[in-house]
This record gives sequence, C-alpha cells and structure tokens, in this order.
Amino acid sequence: MKRPDKNTTLLFSLAVGVGLMIGLAYASVPLYSLFCKATGFGGTPKRVEQAAAPTPAAERYVTVTFDGNVDPALPWEFAPETKSLRVKLGEQATVNYRATNKGDKTLVGTATFNVQPDKAGAYFDKIQCFCFTKQVLKPGQSEDMAVQFYVDPELAKDPKNDDVQNITLSYTFFLAKDQGKAHAKQASTESSLPNP
Repeated sequence: MKRPDKNTTLLFSLAVGVGLMIGLAYASVPLYSLFCKATGFGGTPKRVEQAAAPTPAAERYVTVTFDGNVDPALPWEFAPETKSLRVKLGEQATVNYRATNKGDKTLVGTATFNVQPDKAGAYFDKIQCFCFTKQVLKPGQSEDMAVQFYVDPELAKDPKNDDVQNITLSYTFFLAKDQGKAHAKQASTESSLPNP
C-alpha cells in the first residue's frame, strides 16, 4: 500500500485546520451569548423564572435607569415609559417600553440588552422580557412592551459591588434578519380586509 506523500498530508492537515477555524468562528457568537447569559458576564442579565426571596441583608436599594435605542435601519421609535426606578434588592419590578413603527410596512424587530456597570450584570435577573422574542409591528402601530426583573440580594454580599448604587438597563432594537413574521402578519391583515 502506497503512503501519501508529505504534500498531500500537509494539504489535508491545512484543510482540516481551516475547516475547524471556520466552524469555531461560526459557533463563537452563540457560544459567547450562552456563556454571558449563564454568568452575567459583560453586563448580560440572567433569565430566571421567578425572583429570589428577599433576605434581611437585602435592605439595600438601587436605582435602575432605563434606556431605549433603535438602529437607524429600523424606522421605529422606542423608549421607556419610566426613566428610572428605585428598587429594593430582591423586589420584583415591571417597567414598560413603548415601540412605534414609523415606517410604511410591517417589520420585525429584535432587541439586544445590556446592564451597566458590567459587574452588576450577574445580579440583574429578568423574569419576563420582550427581548426574549421578536416583535412585529404594522405601519403606525404602537405596542407597550414589559420587562419584569429584580436585582438579586446576593449583590449586597459581594464586596466588589459595594459602590453600586445605580444600574442602567439599556435596550437597542434592530431590524430582524428574518422578516417572515412580518410578511405573514401583512398577508393575514390583507386577507381579513373586505373585498371591494
């Protein structure tokens, strides 16, 4: 049996290496996102089902400031209805954001979020959020979108967070890559109109 020459072996090794690099590059964004959601790294809030029970050590309050932005590619207005809220650690709170489609067609938007300072992200837990799903708005339609959250009482036990008195929750809406939901909603709206 003939052994492959060194050039063939080198070429095969390089092809495998390039394939692995492309695979890692493709998987890096979702893996990094999962890591951030699980750990709160980079100011990414964690998603939880319900708030932790307040403890006596959680008699601390923080002020949460809300921010809303829209990428220029999406013709929406988006802003919080409440600019800031003073919350007790462990206490659930709900804040509404309002989005309005200023464009002339139905569009799907998706929101990204961040918490500042970064070190508080691990303690900022969202129970319910419009950012968990894509949002569809028809032209001129406005929608109130709620976020329900709490700041984990464990924040008070972390000496690195002794200086945290203010937390900012910031959202940015982008035009979703997949506009299929917009087309489906537009088609269902048109089919429900009376025939002339």
